[in-house]
Amino acid sequence: MATSLAAQLSKISANSTNSLNLKAQKAAHSKSLIFEPRVAASQSFDTIYILCHEGFQELCLLDGRFLEFQRDIFGEQSQTEDRVQMTAAENSELNKRLEAFLGLVGGRLRLTPAIKAVEWLLRRFRVHEYNTSFLLTTFLPYHTLPLFTTLLSILPNKLPQEYEFLNPYVRSLMPPPRRTIVQTATNSNSFASALNTYVLRICKSRQHYPALLAFWAGIMTEAMGGMLDKSRSGRKGVQEQKEHDVILRLLPTLNEGLAMKSVPDLRIGCYMLLSVMASKGGLDDKVLTAMMEAVVLGWTTETIIPGLVCLSVLAQHRGAKQMTKRLTKELLKVENLPSLLLQLSNQRRLDKLANGLCLSLVDRLRNHGDLRGLPIVEKMIENGILSDQQSSVIVKSLLLVAHQVDESSDQINLRQHLASSLVTLTQLPGHGGDVVRGTLKDTEIDMDELEMKLHTTIRPAILPAPADSPMEDASTEVSAKGPSFQTLFEQLPKKTVSESSFLSHDASHVYPDLCRAFLASTSNPTDLDSFDAAPILTRDSALENALYFTFYIRTWCGPYPVLARSSALQMVSRRLSDPNISKIDIQALVPYAIAALADPAAKVRRAGAELLVTISHLYPENVESKKELKTLSRWEPEGLYGKRHEGEELKWLSPDVAIRMLRELLIPALEECVLDAKHIESVFQRSLQSPGRSESPKQSDLSRLPQSSRASILSFLASHVVHTPLFSVKLRLISSLNQVRGVAGLTRTSVLLPVLQEWSSLSPAEASKHCKDEEIDSAEFDDQCFMIIIPSDEEGLQFLTSVVVRDVAADRPTLLTAAFKRLRAMWSSLKGELKLRMAQMLMDSALSSSDKMSEHHDLAVQTSSELLSSLPLSTDILLAFIEQLPTAAKLADQPPASKRRRTSHGEVARNSIQDSKELAAAIRKVTLVLQLIDSSNPKMHPELLKGLFNVLAELQHLKTQVKSELAYLQGLVLSSLLAIFQGFKSDRNIKFDRAAVRADLLVDCVQKTSSPQVQNAALLLIAALADIAPELVLHSVMPIFTFMGHSVLRQNDDYSAHVIGQTIREVIPPLISSLRKGKANIVTGAAELLLSFVAAYEHVPNHRRKGLFTSLTQTLGPEDFLFALLAMLVDKYGSNEGIKTFSVELSSSFSVETQLLSVAKYLDMVKDILKPKPTYSSILLNANDDGVPDPHKLALTELELLPSILSQKRLINQTGKILERDDMDAARVRDLYSGLLENLLGLADLVKSQKRLHSSCGDILESLLGLLSTSEFVKSVEGLLDRPNESLRRKILRSLEVRIDHESPSDAASRAAMLGFLPQLTAIIRESTDLPYKHIAVACVDKISEKYGKKDLEAVSAAAETIASSHCLGQSDESLRVMALLCLASLVDILREGIVSVLPSAIPKALEYMEESLKVDSEAPKLHNAGYAFISALVHHLPYMISGGYLDRLLQISNASAVADLDDEADESRQQCLRLAAKQVDAKSMFGALEKDWELAAAKGPLSLHEYMDVLTIAIDKHPKVVVTKYSAILAKIFQKAFDLRRQKTGSDDAFTSDTVAELEAKLNDAAIKMIYKFNDATFRPIFENLVEWASSSLPKKDKAGRTLRLQSIYGFMAMFFDNLKSIVTSYASYLLDNAVDVLKTVDPKDDESKTLWSAVLRTLTKCFEHDQDEFWQSPAHFSAIAPVLCAQFTHAPSLPLAAELIPAVVELAAAADSSDHHKELNGTIMKHLRSEIASVRLAAVKCEQALTDRLGEEWLSMLPEMLPFISELQEDDDDVVEKETHRWIMKIEGVLGESLDSMLQ
Repeated sequence: MATSLAAQLSKISANSTNSLNLKAQKAAHSKSLIFEPRVAASQSFDTIYILCHEGFQELCLLDGRFLEFQRDIFGEQSQTEDRVQMTAAENSELNKRLEAFLGLVGGRLRLTPAIKAVEWLLRRFRVHEYNTSFLLTTFLPYHTLPLFTTLLSILPNKLPQEYEFLNPYVRSLMPPPRRTIVQTATNSNSFASALNTYVLRICKSRQHYPALLAFWAGIMTEAMGGMLDKSRSGRKGVQEQKEHDVILRLLPTLNEGLAMKSVPDLRIGCYMLLSVMASKGGLDDKVLTAMMEAVVLGWTTETIIPGLVCLSVLAQHRGAKQMTKRLTKELLKVENLPSLLLQLSNQRRLDKLANGLCLSLVDRLRNHGDLRGLPIVEKMIENGILSDQQSSVIVKSLLLVAHQVDESSDQINLRQHLASSLVTLTQLPGHGGDVVRGTLKDTEIDMDELEMKLHTTIRPAILPAPADSPMEDASTEVSAKGPSFQTLFEQLPKKTVSESSFLSHDASHVYPDLCRAFLASTSNPTDLDSFDAAPILTRDSALENALYFTFYIRTWCGPYPVLARSSALQMVSRRLSDPNISKIDIQALVPYAIAALADPAAKVRRAGAELLVTISHLYPENVESKKELKTLSRWEPEGLYGKRHEGEELKWLSPDVAIRMLRELLIPALEECVLDAKHIESVFQRSLQSPGRSESPKQSDLSRLPQSSRASILSFLASHVVHTPLFSVKLRLISSLNQVRGVAGLTRTSVLLPVLQEWSSLSPAEASKHCKDEEIDSAEFDDQCFMIIIPSDEEGLQFLTSVVVRDVAADRPTLLTAAFKRLRAMWSSLKGELKLRMAQMLMDSALSSSDKMSEHHDLAVQTSSELLSSLPLSTDILLAFIEQLPTAAKLADQPPASKRRRTSHGEVARNSIQDSKELAAAIRKVTLVLQLIDSSNPKMHPELLKGLFNVLAELQHLKTQVKSELAYLQGLVLSSLLAIFQGFKSDRNIKFDRAAVRADLLVDCVQKTSSPQVQNAALLLIAALADIAPELVLHSVMPIFTFMGHSVLRQNDDYSAHVIGQTIREVIPPLISSLRKGKANIVTGAAELLLSFVAAYEHVPNHRRKGLFTSLTQTLGPEDFLFALLAMLVDKYGSNEGIKTFSVELSSSFSVETQLLSVAKYLDMVKDILKPKPTYSSILLNANDDGVPDPHKLALTELELLPSILSQKRLINQTGKILERDDMDAARVRDLYSGLLENLLGLADLVKSQKRLHSSCGDILESLLGLLSTSEFVKSVEGLLDRPNESLRRKILRSLEVRIDHESPSDAASRAAMLGFLPQLTAIIRESTDLPYKHIAVACVDKISEKYGKKDLEAVSAAAETIASSHCLGQSDESLRVMALLCLASLVDILREGIVSVLPSAIPKALEYMEESLKVDSEAPKLHNAGYAFISALVHHLPYMISGGYLDRLLQISNASAVADLDDEADESRQQCLRLAAKQVDAKSMFGALEKDWELAAAKGPLSLHEYMDVLTIAIDKHPKVVVTKYSAILAKIFQKAFDLRRQKTGSDDAFTSDTVAELEAKLNDAAIKMIYKFNDATFRPIFENLVEWASSSLPKKDKAGRTLRLQSIYGFMAMFFDNLKSIVTSYASYLLDNAVDVLKTVDPKDDESKTLWSAVLRTLTKCFEHDQDEFWQSPAHFSAIAPVLCAQFTHAPSLPLAAELIPAVVELAAAADSSDHHKELNGTIMKHLRSEIASVRLAAVKCEQALTDRLGEEWLSMLPEMLPFISELQEDDDDVVEKETHRWIMKIEGVLGESLDSMLQ
């Protein structure tokens, strides 16, 4: 209830208006924007009103809207209004009026009248307190002005939440920087919301002003960016959610802002915010579209430009899609929109905005026929606002709209405008036009059909230039803007004089004008009829001359619009359909009609089909009437192809063949030809091609034309192809005729070759001009021309050869490429001699050389080489190439021509070497041929075997001439031979010519070549040959491997490793097979081979050694060769660590059986070494050494390897796994193991006299025994330990010891075996006289007991008795004693109480040995430590066994050990044992033993006493209070003896210096304090009393020095006692008070010990005074006893340290005796000393007074009046020091009193 009331009162206080607090009211009234606080506080409201009303009236003159406030807040009655007395409703209404005024005045705050008016609101209505937030927001745009700082100075202490960021600036009166406001708007939602709300409210009230809106837009734009940046953290989903939250907070502000059309600045600010949102917000297209619509809705002329900028930003972050209908509609309302967009595009990117607008406009055009957007689209493309891709998409969309236009009347206007726009776009200059025209080419819309639909020509038509004018721009675009048909028609000439045919090869002067007029007429049938009737065409006499038909032929075959081409065909069809025309043979038109059937436009093909049907109708229906056919006239106008071909006769068809060609071959296929432009080619292939030989007559078409007719057709069409000047017609007809190989002996090559020859004869410029004029692909024309050549036509092949060898068309590289292409295509069809001839031609071309560097020549050479390499070459061709290769002999017989007559035969060879060109050509030819063979799969050409060996032989001779290895060429030959050999291996049915093989050449390649690649290839070839014909390589094996050891084995690449492996796998098996067939030892037979590998060992890369030698051993046979290889490695390189490691890795690659067998053979070899006459070992070892080695040294070196092999973990694990199975494999391994063991023991007996060899055998035996499992091993050990050899037995037992360490305690089998072996070990200990042997046995017992003992306590107990007996522990050998003691220590841990029976004999011996170990001996420290280890184990587990005499003796030994010169380990073992004993042994025994041991320890010296103190401290600390209290009497005796140490040892023992005694007493005091903590008062008080009495009176009075020394120790303890136990023991001072007074009275300043005691007494008294809390020293009896004595000590100032000892005691006594009487008594006594005659006494008294003044302060200075006379005297003291200290005392007094003593001292 109290808490609630306090909270309510606190709240009331916080909201209090201080109505009764006049000071607070005055302070509030002094807050002003204009006046200083002091001036403002004195002003009345009348004065303020007059001043402020003047400012208000000036505002009314500036803006009439202020007049509405005249009646309320600026009225007369406002002077008396007090907000404190208003109701809540009245205050609310007042707030509205005040905020309305503040909003209106905000734009004029830079004016003085506005500040005056606001001053009235501050002073009367206190808006800075009641309307703080609104006031601050009004002033915030002016935050950089001093006015804002003034406002900050009058704000209340507690600001609104949204403006708390201003608190630091309010305190410092500094204006907030802009960045702070931006940061607050970014991080504080409340501030951002308040600012937005304020701005919207001001704008709704029409009170906005530019400064406010600019400030708001700038701050919020930056804040928006900061908000969005801050939201970009965390996972993507969290980030998106944060961004959406930011946008949602601002969307209401934006909606309201965009809705205010009359506030353009606000809308522009909203545009800025939208732009930032789009740039950083990651908005989707739906939101962006809504924003774009919000921008355009309601924009005005003032906001259109900023709105378009905002739209561009929004569009850039929106997908590339069209705008919405509403958006497009609003944009279309903007005047001069294209100009505005163009203007803005110079400043920023508008491509996406323009693209979306254009797409939308095209969509409106498609769906509604709205033409208003077409000009905008044209402008966007024309001015490059769109990107190339966007422009292309828009153009394609327009084309699609145009394609969808139908023939309805309502779309006529749309069609015209679309056509006009498309033509305009195609005619655009520069890059924009290129993009449009490129789009027209790439579109999938049929442009020909589109042009016909729009009745215009969209694409530019290329017209030939008149012959008499230069090649100006021949592109004439026909559009609505071009010249009309009538104009062109009127300009046509009436007739032509010089031209008879438009198919003449000469250029036409009239055709361009005619064609232009014809193209203009195609869109209007009337114009077309007018043109057709033009006099110059002579339509009526069309059948008499060539002008009419040839004009239209040239037009439909030319590169003109589809409409023009189809119209030309239709005009000819219409003319031939004239009923007035009689039957006529007009076959001359047929080739061109066929060309029309291959036209890419379907409409043209259909018109061509109609023309053929029309032509067919001109022939008689009945072809049976031969008479009628004979009378049929043929249209064959003179000069059809001009004068150039007048002398060359055209081939014509007989009428019947022409009719059959039309009616049987062409007309039935017309429909398919109309659908597919390529179908005409299949028609010719099917109809004219002769059936294949394999086809029977039934399979062929029985109704097809006869051969003669087909041959006539082929000749007829070919002659027109040859004669026509139109290359497009040539290309189309050749493409069809190339489908026909030949008819009745007439090949297409024979009739069409002139076309190829004519085309090849053209210059590059002429050929390019023809292709450009007729818009054909020159590469396609080249290909089709060379397709004319068929594989069986010699003349055609000869012409192709002439092109390749550059006799023809040397400047036309494209023709060369086409020739090679044709040759590649028909290669498989070439037969026999022709194929060989072509191959030879390519070879010659590839090897040809030219003095002049020519691109054409280089291309021919390169392409010939590539073609040869890629074509399948037959064996005959390859053999022919090989036979043509130059030989070294030929080269030597052909010297240079210039020197041939002047040199002798001997000089020829020398000169020929100098002919580098000839030699280089020869090398080049050999290289090419070998490359071709290598790429032709030599495996399939075994016939090349002999030739390749011959080439290899020639290369051996040739390389001496060129002085080069020719490694590449040799490698090519060898790889080809290897492939052939592999073919023989895979198919044994192939005949193998053994006579052709020359193994000597292969060996030469290995031995005489420095190239590793050649060597590797030769080795692989030898390996392959060894598999096919081993007898051919056996005699070369050794040189090969000798060479490998010096070269290939040293390589570090994968390929060399493969070669080595392959050689080993293939060559060695036949060698071993041959050795096995012989009677000799195969190992010695292969010694040389092994030696080559061993010699190369150090050069073989490390990572390849194991794989190489494993492969070698595996191939040779590991059972026979592994031991030999290992022995040779050791012999060559010694038994170093590297060889041992490698040997282990190598042997581990084979089975256990193989390894054991190899070890056995290895031992046999060692035996052979030691024979007087070695057999095979002399061959294997030192085969490369001429000297005779020492056999014993050699054997020792070899034996050093075996322990490493036998001790490898892998072998041990594998052996164990095999033996566990107990199968046949296990039996074999056991047999091998037994034999090996027997062999080894035999060798050991053999070398018994050689210590090093014998020791080495023992090492091997140890490793060998380690192979077995524990159970097997123990069995083996039991048998082997019976052997008489002591050294051998030790090694076996040591092996057991090592085995124990590695065994797992959880292995039951090992545990049983080891525990079962304990009796034998104890027997060894009892019976053996070999001390090292016993030592190992004890170590084994120790380790077995430690690891397994707890599982069989009986066995361990028996072992313990043996070890503690005289057979072990009782032995004289110290090392055995050490081992026994350590073993017993372990057994104590295991057996615990089970070992008690052993201890009566073991403990005395242990103590005896420990005592003996303190004598100087090498083993002494070990025995010392072992004894303490044993005692420590007993103390830890059986502490009751160490008591009485044992404990006394242990302490005595420890005393001696402490002072002995032992190492740190010995000291640590002793101290650890004693500490453990202090904790474990019972208190009675320990304290009793310590009490007995004091004198003995003290006699030994300080070191033993230090350890004594440690043990005593630990024992006291370890035992509980009850136990310690129980034995307090013993402890009292111990401490009494200890406190007498100083008296006893000072002066009598040099080891006990004063520092040493002080250290010991410090430890003693510490132990005493710990003991006292465990006593109660009843126990300790008698002890304390006795101790004081003992110290003060037990000694004779004559022994003054002894008593002084004893009291020094006692008072040293007392000082620590009083300091630690403080006020609890203050009363104990009564026991020592008399003695202390006596000591102080009787102090002898001349005696150092007396002075020391005097200081100790004073320190003790000081600690006692300091901690007195029970007024003990305030008692008169106690105070009176000590105070006079203390004060009397001042007289000793000259000789005693009063400042350090006496003064602190006096000060503490004064503080403890807190009584004015006591203080006066002390002060009086001290002041007497101030008048002493001795200066030092006076000085001491003054310093004491200083200390008392410092400690007691005013309490002590209450006696100042008594002190003043003395102080006055001391100020004039004779001694300067006394005078100086007196002045210091005076300063201290003045410091306490706070006033000067000068007046008092006067």
